[in-house]
Amino acid sequence: MKKKEKAAPILDEKGRPPLKLNYPQTFKVGFAFAIIMLFWTAYDFVVPLLLEQAYGLPSWARGIIMGLDNLLALFMLPLFGKLSDNAHGKLAKKFGRRTPFIVIGTLCAVVLMVFVPVATLKQQAKAEQYTASIEAQLADDSFMSPLLSEWWDKAEAKESGSANYCDLTYIRDQNHLTKEDFVSIRYYGDMTSKKAVLNMLGDTTYYYKGEVVSDLSAKCEETGKTYQEMLDSNASYKKYVASGMNNYISNGIHENYTKTKEGIQSLAIYMVILLLVLIAMATFRSPAVALMPDVTPKPLRSQANAIINLCGGIGGAIAFLIYTVVLFGQRLENYVIIFGSVAAGMLLLLAGFIALVNERKLVAKCQEICKEYEIDDFAEGENPDAEKFAEELISEGDANYALDSKPSGDAIETIDANAEEKKEELAPETVEFAKEVVANSKKKHASPKEWWGAKSDLEKGRLKSFILILASIFMWFMGYNAVSSNLSIYTTKALNLSAGIASIISGVSMGISAIAFIPVGYMAAKIGRRKSIMIGFGMAVVSFVLIFVAVAPNDNAAIPAVLFALFYLIAGFGLIIANVNTFPMVTELSTAETVGQYTGYYYVATMSAQAITPAIGGAIMDAGGNKFLFLYSAICIVIAIVLMLFVKHGDSVITAKGRKLTKEEKKQIRLESLDAD
Repeated sequence: MKKKEKAAPILDEKGRPPLKLNYPQTFKVGFAFAIIMLFWTAYDFVVPLLLEQAYGLPSWARGIIMGLDNLLALFMLPLFGKLSDNAHGKLAKKFGRRTPFIVIGTLCAVVLMVFVPVATLKQQAKAEQYTASIEAQLADDSFMSPLLSEWWDKAEAKESGSANYCDLTYIRDQNHLTKEDFVSIRYYGDMTSKKAVLNMLGDTTYYYKGEVVSDLSAKCEETGKTYQEMLDSNASYKKYVASGMNNYISNGIHENYTKTKEGIQSLAIYMVILLLVLIAMATFRSPAVALMPDVTPKPLRSQANAIINLCGGIGGAIAFLIYTVVLFGQRLENYVIIFGSVAAGMLLLLAGFIALVNERKLVAKCQEICKEYEIDDFAEGENPDAEKFAEELISEGDANYALDSKPSGDAIETIDANAEEKKEELAPETVEFAKEVVANSKKKHASPKEWWGAKSDLEKGRLKSFILILASIFMWFMGYNAVSSNLSIYTTKALNLSAGIASIISGVSMGISAIAFIPVGYMAAKIGRRKSIMIGFGMAVVSFVLIFVAVAPNDNAAIPAVLFALFYLIAGFGLIIANVNTFPMVTELSTAETVGQYTGYYYVATMSAQAITPAIGGAIMDAGGNKFLFLYSAICIVIAIVLMLFVKHGDSVITAKGRKLTKEEKKQIRLESLDAD
C-alpha cells in the first residue's frame, strides 16, 4: 500500500511559502507581558485591602493612591518607550534594545515590592488589636446602645457620611425596623455557624465556643438567651449593622493610629516604597510591549498580539490563584506572603524569558524575513530609530549572528561563542535592503497637522467623531474603573464578605466575561462597532443600577454574593464589548503614518480617566454611602452612550444581511478580538 504523498506547499508568484507566525517564539516573548500582568492583577485587588486594614484610609485618599500608577504611566510609558527606542549602548548591543529594560526593571520591582507589606506590619498589628477590642464589645449593651442610637440620629439628620453607618432607606424604609429595633441589635461572637461549601452553601452546623449546639431552643446560661435568639440577633447584625461597624472600625484605626506620629511615618515609608515599585514597573512596560513588533513582521502582528494577550491572561490567572488561596487564611503575614509569592512568580517568568528569548537574534531574523518578503518594516514611521538601527546593521553586523549570504535569505548562522569579536560581512542583498530602510526612514510623511487642520466636510466629520470617541472612552473608563479599583473594599466592607470570597467573585466574573471576546467580534461584523459598543454600555448601566438598587448586606452571605456576581458579570460582558470595539474605532480614523500617534491618544484617554476616577468614586462612597459608587458609575456610562450617539465615522464594514462570514473573515475577527484587549 502506497503512502499518501504530502501536498506540495502553496507558493506565491516568487516561489515563497506563505508568511506564518512563529507561535512558540511569540509565546516566549510574551513572558515579559505575563510578568507585567502578574503584578498588576495582584496590585489592583490586594493593595486597596492592605491600605484599608493597615491604615483605615478614607475612600477618597485610597482612590488617590490607586490612581498613582495611571498618573505615572501618562508620563513614564512614553518616556521609557523612547529611551528603549534610542538604546545603543553596550547592553543594547549585547542583549538588544528592550531586554535590559525588562530585566533591570523586573529585578528592581521584585526587590522593592516585598518591602511594601513589610513596612505596614506594625501598623497592621495595631489595627488588628483595635479591631479585636471593638469586636469584643459587640454584645455589650453599654457600648452598643449609645453607638447605634448615635448612628440612627445622625442618619435622620442626614449628616454627611452617616449612610456609611446607618442606611435608613434600607433599614427603616425597606425593612421597617424602628430605632428601638436597631439599637437592640447585638452580635454574639461565640455563637457561630458553618456551612458545608465556602461557609456559604450546604448544610449548617452550629457552635457555641467551639462546641456543637444540637438544640437551638435551649437557653445559654452565660447570656440568658436561647441559642436561636442569639442566631437571630447575629443575623440582624450582619444584615443591618456589620457594614456600618466595618466603617466605624476603619475610621477608628485612621483616627487613633494612622494620624499619630508613628502612623504618619509608617504611611510615608509605605508610600515611598510603593512609589518606587510603581516607577520600576513603569520603566519596562513600554519596552516589553514594543518587543513584539520588533521581532514580528507587520502582517503578523495582530496574530502575535493575540498570543501576547494570552500570556498576559496567564500571568493574571497566576496572581488570582495566589491571592485567593492566601486570603482564605487569617494571618498578619497574609500580604507579605502574597507579595513574596508574586515576586517569586515574576522571577520565574523572567528566568524563562532570559533563557528562551535572544532579542538580537530575533530582531535580525525578523529583518531577514522582511527582506525576503519585501516588507518595508520601517516605512510607516513605526520605528523612530530605523535609520540608526539599519546603519548599525550595515556598519557592524551582529556580534553574535550574521545573516546568510544566500539570495533567499532563509537562514541565520550562529557564530562560535568563543569568537565574540568576530564580525562577518553581511550579504550584499542585506546591505542594499538596509540602505532602503534608511532611505524610507528619511521620507517626509504627511504631517498629522495637515489632517487636523483639514477643511473638507469629510475630514471635519472624522475629526469630530475622533474627539467624541475619545470622550466616550474617557467616560466609560471613569465609570468602570471607579468600580474595579474599589471592588475589593466594597465587597468586604459594604457586603461583609470575606476577602477570599470577594477574590473568587472577581476572578470568576473576569474569566467568564473573557469568553465573550470572539462572539463580540462576530457581533461587530454583523451590526457594526458603534451599535455593539452602545449595547455594551447599556449592559453596564443596567448592571450598576441593579447593584445600586438590589444588592445589600444579608444574614445569608450567599445572597448578596450571588446577586453581585451576577450583576457584575453583566458589566464584565459590557467591558469586553467596549474593549474589543473602541480601540479599532480609534485606529480606523488614523492613517498608516499616524496609527502610533492615535494609539497614544487612546491610552491618554483611558489612563487619565483611571488616574482620577478612583478618588472621585471614593469621595462619593465617603459622602453618600458605598452603594452610590455604582450610581456614579452608571451616570458616567450614560454620558458615554450620549457621546457615542453622535459618532458618525470609525465603524466597521457590516456584512450584508443573510450573508455568512467566510472562514477568512472569521479568522480575522477572532484575531482582532483578541488583539483589541
